[in-house]
Amino acid sequence: MNEYRPFRQSDAVRIGHIAQRKANGSPIPRITISLAIMVAILTLPSNYNEFSELRFPLEVVGIALLASAFRGIGFSLLRWAVTLLLAAMLFLKLADIGTGTAFQRPFNPYLDLKIFTDGWNLLSGALGITEAVAIICMGLLAWLVVATLLHWSLGGFRCLSFGGRRKSVLVSGTVLLIGLVALVVQNPDRRNLGVEAHAASYFVNRVGMVKDSIADLARFDDELKQDPRPAGPYFSALAGTDVVLIFIESYGRSAIEDPRYAARLNSRLTSVEKEIEAAGLQARSGWLTSPTVGGISWLAHGTLLSGLWVNSQGRYDRMITSERPSLNNLFRSSGWRTTAVMPAITLDWPEAGYFGYDSIHAAAGLGYRGKPFNWVTMPDQFTLEAFERLERQARDKPGHKPVMAEMALISSHAPWTPIPSLIPWDKVGDGAVFIAQAESGDPPSVVWADPNRVRSQYLTSIDYTLETLGSYMARYGKNTLFILLGDHQPASIVAGEGASRDVPMHIVTGNPGLLKRLDGWNWQKGMIPQPSTPVYRMDEFRRKLVESFD
Repeated sequence: MNEYRPFRQSDAVRIGHIAQRKANGSPIPRITISLAIMVAILTLPSNYNEFSELRFPLEVVGIALLASAFRGIGFSLLRWAVTLLLAAMLFLKLADIGTGTAFQRPFNPYLDLKIFTDGWNLLSGALGITEAVAIICMGLLAWLVVATLLHWSLGGFRCLSFGGRRKSVLVSGTVLLIGLVALVVQNPDRRNLGVEAHAASYFVNRVGMVKDSIADLARFDDELKQDPRPAGPYFSALAGTDVVLIFIESYGRSAIEDPRYAARLNSRLTSVEKEIEAAGLQARSGWLTSPTVGGISWLAHGTLLSGLWVNSQGRYDRMITSERPSLNNLFRSSGWRTTAVMPAITLDWPEAGYFGYDSIHAAAGLGYRGKPFNWVTMPDQFTLEAFERLERQARDKPGHKPVMAEMALISSHAPWTPIPSLIPWDKVGDGAVFIAQAESGDPPSVVWADPNRVRSQYLTSIDYTLETLGSYMARYGKNTLFILLGDHQPASIVAGEGASRDVPMHIVTGNPGLLKRLDGWNWQKGMIPQPSTPVYRMDEFRRKLVESFD
C-alpha cells in the first residue's frame, strides 16, 4: 500500500532553493574569491615597509560565520556593510601608502583632500594630461572592480544558509584553519607569524586622527594671536641692502650627508665657496627643520615666513586668513620693496595676499620663451636672470628702495628630467636658448622605471642648482644678503627611510659685519654645515632674523 505525504509549503521553498543553487552553480568559487579579497584588503599594510609581516585577519572568520548564518534582509545588509567598509579601508590604505611614500605620514581625511588637486597638477605636468587622466581612470576603475567583485562574490555565502548552522560553523572553522596552515607553511621559522583583528582599531584610529586635527587647529588659532616681537621698524642693520630669500626645491640634509650624494655635492659646495670668496662674499651655513617632507612646499614657506609651525593644510589655510604679519610684511613696513618670483605658479594664487608682496612674478610674467622641462616651467638660471631684469636693474637709481625678494627655484623638482645646464649669463635672453636642453634626456616614464636612475637624476639637478646659484651670487652679489635654503627633504625613494626633516641654509653676503651678527647662531663658516652645527626649527627663523639685524 502506497502512502503519500501531503505537499507542504516548506517543500516548495526547499525545491526553490535547490533550483536556485543549481542555476547559480557551486558557491565555492565565489566564496573563495570573497575570502581572498577580504584577506588581501585586511592584511594590506598602510606602510609598504610592513609588507613582510604576515598576519591572518580574524575578521574574515567572523564575516564568514555571519554571512553563512544570515538570511534575507539581514544577509543583504551584512553584504553591503562589508563591501562598503572594506572598499573604504582599501581606499584609505592605498592613500596611506601614497602619503607615506611621498610625505612619510599616513593619509589624513580631514586635512589632505587638497593633495588630490596638487597630485593632479604634478602628474599632468610631468606626464601630460592624457596620460594623467588614463592613470587616474585606471586606478579608480581597479578600485571599483575590486569593490564590485567583493559584493558579487559575497553572494556565494547565501547558499550556505540552506545547509543550516552545521555547515556555517564548518565553513568558518575551515577558513581559520586554512589561514593558519598557510601562514605556517610560508613561515616555517614562525617569524612575523600570527593572527590579528585590527579593522576596528584602524577605523577608530582614523577617527581619532580627525579629532586630533580639529583640536590642533583650535590650538593653532590661539598661536596666531600671540606674536612676542618688538615694535618696528625692523632690520636697521640691513638698511640699504637687498635681501634675496631663495627656496631650493627638495634640497635636504641628505643631499649633503647621504653617502650616495655627499662626495659630489660637498665638492660642489666647496667650489661655490671658492667662487663667492673670489667675488668678495662670505657664507655661514646651518640646519633648519622643515615641517614637511617630500612635497607640499608651501607649508615650509608659510612656516619660515610666519614664524609659526605650519605642518598641515588646515594650519596653512588659517594662517593666510590671519592678521599675523609675515616676514615679507615686516620688511615692507620697514622700507623695503617686497616681491615674489614664483616660476611654479601657473594658476591664480589668492594666498599671495597674506604675504604682503608689492609685486608678484609668476610663470607667465617672467618672459620665458623656451620650452618647459616637463613639470618644471623654466630653468633656474632663467628665473634668476629674470629677477635681475625685472627688479634689480634700477636699484642704483636715486630713491629706489632696497628689494626684499622671495624666490622658489624649481629645477630640482621631480621628475628630475630633463635637467638644464649652466650657460653664459649674457646668452640667457628670453630663454629660447634652453629649447634644445628641454627637448633632451629621457622621459619621466623611463627615468622612474629605475630607482637608481631617479636618485642619479636628483643628484644632478641639485648640483645644477647649486652651481647656478654660485655663479649668480658671484655675478650679482653686490650689496646683497642672500638667504638660501631647502624647502624640504625629497621623497624616501631619494632620501631613504627614516631620514631627518632637516634642510641646509646658507646666508651669504659681502658685508662681514652682517655675518658677525649671526655669531650667536653658532653656525658653520663657509657653505658646508657640519653634523654638529646647531639645528633650529624653521618657525624660529623669523624671530632670530629680527633679533639679529635690529
